[in-house]
Amino acid sequence: MANQLTYLQALRQGQAQLTAAGQDSSAAQYLLTTAHGWTFTQLVQSYRTVMPAAESQTFQQQLNRVANGEPAQYVLGRANFYGRDFQVTAATLIPRQETEELVAWILAATTPAPIRVLDVGTGSGAIAVSLKAERPAWTVTASDISAAAVAVAQSNAQTLAAPVDFVTGDLFAPVADQRFNVIVSNPPYIDRTEVDVMDESVKRYEPEGALFAANHGLAFYQRFAAELATYLLPGGQFFAEIGYHQGAAVKTIFETALPAATVTVRTDINGHDRMVRVQL
Repeated sequence: MANQLTYLQALRQGQAQLTAAGQDSSAAQYLLTTAHGWTFTQLVQSYRTVMPAAESQTFQQQLNRVANGEPAQYVLGRANFYGRDFQVTAATLIPRQETEELVAWILAATTPAPIRVLDVGTGSGAIAVSLKAERPAWTVTASDISAAAVAVAQSNAQTLAAPVDFVTGDLFAPVADQRFNVIVSNPPYIDRTEVDVMDESVKRYEPEGALFAANHGLAFYQRFAAELATYLLPGGQFFAEIGYHQGAAVKTIFETALPAATVTVRTDINGHDRMVRVQL
């Protein structure tokens, strides 16, 4: 019977179910470890323990959703980012490892002393909350055009004890009278012509407005380039995530609009162009 399975047996059955459904079998382990807050070692230590009946039923329901293509992070309602658990919903993207690299770059390239930081298009608040948690002296503001996303981000900031000022609106509209030392964004940057090669679960479950941008995915970089000088303080820095094939185009956009700025494109752990920094 299902309620007599050990954790190891439940894990193996879950992996087999996901494999048969054409999904990543590692999600079964992710569901178990994340639900308990376990490391893999702690899961191994529980292998011979019988899974409680109620948990077994919940685990099977979760497996069924993942087998149908739903990302495990949405099934659990949370995702890990920069060592912290963030609530995620259908209103927010699932934060990814590449964005952790962007946060690490910002932390390495800036002072821990008090500065003003703006995160545009905050989504779940992963970037803004992580920066505030790592640099308590910073004053961090985060904006998003989606009120539903801002509500999720506010909840994350409260849960993680990282006080961030949240505003709702398009790009710089909610902070029209303010200037910042650092502005960061993980904007929509996917060209709609790429939809055929995108992961099916991303297309089905993640918010479309946070994925796609006009002008071959470059629209938001063009908008930022036109307005950065207004919202960055002298010597300020802008950081953004970019698509893996957009490095040259994004660099040209910012160098053309801001000829006195220093524009740097950086690759991610996989060697793909993934981040840009514009320093005034």
